[in-house]
Amino acid sequence: MNYVKPAIACAAFVAAGVVFTTAASAADLPLLPEPPPPVAVEAFGGWYLRGDIGVSSQQVDKITNSVLPTPGNSVEFLDQSFDSAGFVGVGVGYRFNNWLRVDVTGEYRAPSSFSGLDRVDIGNDGDFDSTNIWTANKTEYVGLLNLYLDLGTWYGVTPFVGAGAGFAHVQIDDLRDVNIHAPGGSVFYADDGARTNFAWALYAGLGYEASERLSLEVAYRYLSMGDGEAGDLRPYCCGTGQPDKTTFHDLTSHDVKVGMRWNLQGPAPVYGGPISRSF
Repeated sequence: MNYVKPAIACAAFVAAGVVFTTAASAADLPLLPEPPPPVAVEAFGGWYLRGDIGVSSQQVDKITNSVLPTPGNSVEFLDQSFDSAGFVGVGVGYRFNNWLRVDVTGEYRAPSSFSGLDRVDIGNDGDFDSTNIWTANKTEYVGLLNLYLDLGTWYGVTPFVGAGAGFAHVQIDDLRDVNIHAPGGSVFYADDGARTNFAWALYAGLGYEASERLSLEVAYRYLSMGDGEAGDLRPYCCGTGQPDKTTFHDLTSHDVKVGMRWNLQGPAPVYGGPISRSF
């Protein structure tokens, strides 16, 4: 039995060598780099540019003149309407998240033709003695700060509502007052006039995210622009008349517009998590 002890000692020596060799080999292996952590990204956030085109349907609440009607007379407007007109706008905005965005817009609204018809009762006796035909052109420059609430996205389509506030610069040009029933008739014209007013707007529409950079919009807007005012009316035939300004009260517009938003900040890359390797 003397050969057992040398055999056990030899086996222990071999096992120790294997352990030492394995540890040394593991120490020689290069360390794997740590993968970058996942990055959370909000899609389509950040700054954007926008452009819009549209068409308007405009209204005026009432029209008054600083000297008409004269004492003892009355004037009743039977018609006071504007033709539809186009508009274009540009702006810059910021999208905070998938629900909230804000932008500043500037807009040029092309001339809209006005036509009006009134009748005058001289002496307030119930008999209308004359009729006037009114014509004019109206143009606006509008600047608004707008806030929008996006209401969720389905199949790339995002309904939204919004509100805006700012200013409207209203120009009344080429105002004419033609009296067609007075004895001999009469024609008056007015100097061009302009006013700058507080303006506000309400929005409802749909947006479509065509790509990471481009969103398309179609929207309805109600726009209140304040009053417009023409200069003094002057007779064609003679003299300079008297101070006689005509005011268009409470100008509003129902607008339909289409637009695009160009996102200036595309989404950052999103890492898919730890990388596994096999040997």
